[in-house]
Amino acid sequence: MIDKIYNNQLDALLFSVNQYSEDVAGRFQHKLNLVTEQDDPFSLNKQLTNFIEENPSIKKIVFTDSTFNSSDQMINDLLKLNQQKIKKLYSFKKEKYNRIEPIEHKNNTILFFVLDNPKIQNLCGVMIESDRFIRDILSPKILSIAQNEFSIYVFNKEKVYDFNSVGNTNPQLLNQQRKLWLLPSFSLAIKLKGETIEDLVSQRAKTNLILIVALTIILIAGAWFVFRNTKREVELAQVKSEFVSNVSHELRTPLSLISMFAETLEMGRVKSDEKKREYYSIISQEASRLSNIVNKILSFSKMEAGKRSYCFEEIDLNEVVEQIYDSYSFHLQNNGFEFIFHRHGSPLKIKADSEALSEAIINLLDNAVKYSKDKKYVEMITGEESEYIFFKVKDSGIGLGTEDQKRIFEKFYRVSNVLVHNTKGTGLGLSLVKHIMDAHKGEISLSSELGKGSTFSLKFKK
Repeated sequence: MIDKIYNNQLDALLFSVNQYSEDVAGRFQHKLNLVTEQDDPFSLNKQLTNFIEENPSIKKIVFTDSTFNSSDQMINDLLKLNQQKIKKLYSFKKEKYNRIEPIEHKNNTILFFVLDNPKIQNLCGVMIESDRFIRDILSPKILSIAQNEFSIYVFNKEKVYDFNSVGNTNPQLLNQQRKLWLLPSFSLAIKLKGETIEDLVSQRAKTNLILIVALTIILIAGAWFVFRNTKREVELAQVKSEFVSNVSHELRTPLSLISMFAETLEMGRVKSDEKKREYYSIISQEASRLSNIVNKILSFSKMEAGKRSYCFEEIDLNEVVEQIYDSYSFHLQNNGFEFIFHRHGSPLKIKADSEALSEAIINLLDNAVKYSKDKKYVEMITGEESEYIFFKVKDSGIGLGTEDQKRIFEKFYRVSNVLVHNTKGTGLGLSLVKHIMDAHKGEISLSSELGKGSTFSLKFKK
């Protein structure tokens, strides 16, 4: 489309230049028709001399006829080579049409036309010097057309005349070029100042290509973003469904046991005091388990709603961990666990919410116990490094794979491993721990190897 616009521009420019040069040649013809009406040879020669002096681009004027009987042999030879063109001039003249025929010879152009005066040799040739005609006559017209927008070139195989050009440009390589009517060996070429049409097209093509690539990337990114969000929504819906199922089972199991043993005791079916104490103990344990599940769900609900508040005060990490160790040691040891606490030798003072910190540690300890399976070993460690005070829970359980380690702290997420899946849980414990550590501006990390156990670490800045 750009190429078409500039071709039209060139056609308009060429028409204007050709029309102007034709008008100049027409004035030459009109003037010579008037001059040749003189009957006095002396007066004729004088007026012809004046005419040549007034028009420096004219080198000489010759007269001949259809027999090509001129005193200039070069003119005669030239006319014989172009007989068909001359015959056409006479044919046009009979039809009252004053045509001018340009014929080139070396660096000159001879304009032939038939005079109106039949008294003398009526074929006139005006030899013009091409260089001077371009410089003196065509140049002002071309510059007025070009203004400051285009570079215009008039050229042939030997010479190039440039107007308004910037830098070296070979006009023969430009696509936008046309032949000049009055100077047949010369062509007129046009180019946008500073850039060719090909440059513009190439630049536009590159711009369009960049836009297409950018849009493609945006579309791919958008599609990926939608796919990722959709996938996450589906996964979230799935884990929520599993969460409801797990929680229902978790709640139903202790409720069923409490109901069963309470009903047995109520009906008086248990006679021995030992059995009664055993049933009471089971009811108490299941009630405690039920309470823990409900508390965990309530804590998660507060966390999601952003309503959970913390009371930070200076506490000793050793004391908090030791209280938990004392509470759980008897129960774990009765269940066959080797339960060890490596206490740091000096107090470990941190700014923390004692209740929330205890909840986090108990959740980690509960996970270590649940997933220990046959290797019943749990170790708790407190200590300090250069910048951190830390707490670790180490077990020798089933461990976690690399992919599961990346997502283990997400809410509702539970490992799909068969061994893990058979162990009931809500999928909220580690998510709560991470939320508590974020509130304490601390870090939680995991080191685990499948089949060899896991170590969870809580780090607090000093």
